[in-house]
Amino acid sequence: MSSSIVGKPISAIAWASNNSTCPAHFTMIAMTEDGAIANFTRGFGLKSGYFLCYSKDLSGGMVVSDVQMISEKDVIPHGYCYIPEFMESRSSVWKKKRVCVRIVPVDSVTTAVLDIRVTAKSKMMLPQYTCLGDILGYVLWCQKGLFSSPVPQAKPRSLSIDMRHLSLEATAPLPLKPNNQLSQPPPKVSRRRNTLGNPQTTEKASESSNIYGITAMDGVPFALHPKFETQAAEKMSISALDNIRIKSLQDIEHEYKYTFAVEEQAATRPRS
Repeated sequence: MSSSIVGKPISAIAWASNNSTCPAHFTMIAMTEDGAIANFTRGFGLKSGYFLCYSKDLSGGMVVSDVQMISEKDVIPHGYCYIPEFMESRSSVWKKKRVCVRIVPVDSVTTAVLDIRVTAKSKMMLPQYTCLGDILGYVLWCQKGLFSSPVPQAKPRSLSIDMRHLSLEATAPLPLKPNNQLSQPPPKVSRRRNTLGNPQTTEKASESSNIYGITAMDGVPFALHPKFETQAAEKMSISALDNIRIKSLQDIEHEYKYTFAVEEQAATRPRS
């Protein structure tokens, strides 16, 4: 067996009675490599039999990483399972030797079973294939190798009729209507101030607790006190600025000296 072989991996192996019971996505091995009919029978004189089939449908995301043939006395290896049987109601598979496979996700391995074949003569050798064993006069072979994971393709999206009429090209702007050419946007008015003129709105807003409710300062005009208006109107002379005295830290402490004697007496006074 050569590990340099690259091909599409097998995703499932099964038994089928004939073409009618074989699933649509499976390929049935009807002939052996040396030209004999690959019909596995349980004994002489029995017309009913079954065929080996395989699938390479990777839609399920699983591949067959290994194939083994065991006898009825052997314990199935860990991680393996018996291949399924697509049989007619009166047909059955010989159970003294059974085929088991190891199925793993396609992204978890880089090598898998790429092909499986059947020969009728045990002396016939298949290059680059591994012999699995003989069963009912036939020999099973499998080929392993590297495989490339299928690249997921984006599914075509169905567009509605309305979406198909849309264009990505820029369209020319529509001309303005005559009555809108000279129109100016209305000035923005605060919602709180706009409700002052309506007495009904004022009563409702005073009862509500939202941020647009009327407060006590609404409607009160802003004006300076007459004392400050006269001072602001008069011009201050430069000589008045020269009379300003900047006090030092010692002057401030001497002018506002406080001994805290009252607090000391209150702290030392006994409580009654």
